[in-house]
Amino acid sequence: MTPFVHLYCVVWVALLTGCCTTTGRELPTGQNVVSVAPIEVPDESMYPRFAEPIPNVTVTVGRDALLACVVDNLRGFKVAWVRMDTQTILSIHHNIITQNPRISLSYNDHRSWYLHIKSVQEVDRGWYMCQVNTDPMRSRKGYLQVVVPPSIIDNMTSTDMVVREGSDVTLVCRASGYPEPYVMWRREDGQDFNYNGESVSVVDGETLTITKVSRLHMGAYLCIASNGVPPSISKRIMLMVQFPPMLSIPNQLEGAYIGQDVTLECHTEAYPSSINYWTTDRGDMIISGGKYEAFPMDSGYNKFMMLKIRNITKDDFGFYKCIAKNSLGETDGIIKLDEIPAPPSAFTTTQKTVLDNQTIRKKGNLLLTTAAIPKNTITLTYIILYYRANTVSTNR
Repeated sequence: MTPFVHLYCVVWVALLTGCCTTTGRELPTGQNVVSVAPIEVPDESMYPRFAEPIPNVTVTVGRDALLACVVDNLRGFKVAWVRMDTQTILSIHHNIITQNPRISLSYNDHRSWYLHIKSVQEVDRGWYMCQVNTDPMRSRKGYLQVVVPPSIIDNMTSTDMVVREGSDVTLVCRASGYPEPYVMWRREDGQDFNYNGESVSVVDGETLTITKVSRLHMGAYLCIASNGVPPSISKRIMLMVQFPPMLSIPNQLEGAYIGQDVTLECHTEAYPSSINYWTTDRGDMIISGGKYEAFPMDSGYNKFMMLKIRNITKDDFGFYKCIAKNSLGETDGIIKLDEIPAPPSAFTTTQKTVLDNQTIRKKGNLLLTTAAIPKNTITLTYIILYYRANTVSTNR
């Protein structure tokens, strides 16, 4: 006897012997049971028939599922729900057989029979059969698909990593879910990065292997897992690349005149962050305050070293050294500060203007303009009014 024929017999023995109650227990299916003949109806048209297929149902884990079985012309026949893969009888007509507290039954007009599963779990995934105790037995089946949103398996996924520049690095991201999640990698800032000689924005797969990693790879990477079941999930992994300090100097020769303020500038790159400072050509460390102001400007592993020297004097001309050091090394750069002549001063005098008293009386206040004057010049303006002697004398 096949398992399903045997199960069929067990179901209908229960139906016809009345051994089930609403609080009953699951019937054993592994014992030989003497079957009782199902109800026989001589006229085929009087048999129950399924009005529609049992639709397959997809539900997210943790939610409720509903399977519907619609039977026309049921008459005195009875309906049972059976879990096919485990050969478990769940319900017989109005009675719940299983001891699973998440399963319940409802029906409508002796026609629609609903199997309810609360807080669906992955173990609920599978085939479910609705049976009617005709001879031969009639049944329909439907599939309950339980989907699970993706999640990151932390103990199998990389954490923040620190590596030396030039080495190879592999980041791993493991995810679970149903269907099996698709995993991809990208930079958190959305920038492309060099991946084995190609500039890419996204890398597919659970592993991200970068050969000969450089400081340009430094940053936060996102491992993103998705499987079509919301929500997708991601994990942020920081990749830190260690390298010794490097220096660049925009202007190795600076000029200033006495009395001027000047700012010297060095650019450094280092990880771990470097200790940066300035010295004079005598090797004395420069401390901020008074004449000097040393201040940094940070941008990731890039730093800008700035040294402002106020009110330049003769003693300030010479060489200045910017120094950067970390646990991996040390470097320095030199800037020469030379004296340059102060810009010349320009003296501008307006042309002589000879006016008679008639003009003075007519014009009142006079506005004299000069041509454009070069920058950084001192302008002295003289307004010289001459009166013709004969004119002045006649008006006394």
